[in-house]
Amino acid sequence: MTGQQARRTRMSAEDRRESILVAATEVFAEVGYLRGKTSTVARRVGVSEPVVFQNFGTKAALFAAVVERAADHICRMLDRATVSTYPVSGLLRVVLDPDHLRQVHSAGAVGAIFADASSVTDEPEVEAAARTATQRFAAALVGLLDRGKADGELRADLDTGAAAWWLLSLVASQRFRQATAADFEAVESRIAESTLAFLLPVDR
Repeated sequence: MTGQQARRTRMSAEDRRESILVAATEVFAEVGYLRGKTSTVARRVGVSEPVVFQNFGTKAALFAAVVERAADHICRMLDRATVSTYPVSGLLRVVLDPDHLRQVHSAGAVGAIFADASSVTDEPEVEAAARTATQRFAAALVGLLDRGKADGELRADLDTGAAAWWLLSLVASQRFRQATAADFEAVESRIAESTLAFLLPVDR
């Protein structure tokens, strides 16, 4: 028995499913849903392709599970930020920084998965996963913005629900601006500063 076979034998069903999700996250983040192959995922895990389908049924179901898993990760990060003592205004500056947004959308980054998922319109499972993930992000952002508002870091009259969706829209539309703006860097910097100016109290 080879070392790989031994590892495969000892792996529980839960561990095997998780290892497939980890590999699938890497593959889909690197090349996208359409170009990502289940055979590549199987190769990275060290199992046969039928094992991937035994665990997830279809490529679309696998991608939907990847989106859900990635959303769990992002929401945990936002929840930790909400209960931390780190200034919300500082977190927003990081989120809106043009270089940060570019990294979020770059190939191989987890953000590329959500951007890709939102463009898949012919797979109901993927559409549902993308929609649910975005709604979860909005809810988590509301919690963070509420903390900033309560601490006096954000405008007292801020509608945190609307602001959360506004921030998500800004993040999601960066690729559009990158493809169309004549001076992308300048536009991004102005958008970041204008957004912060609106969110923060006038005297900050």
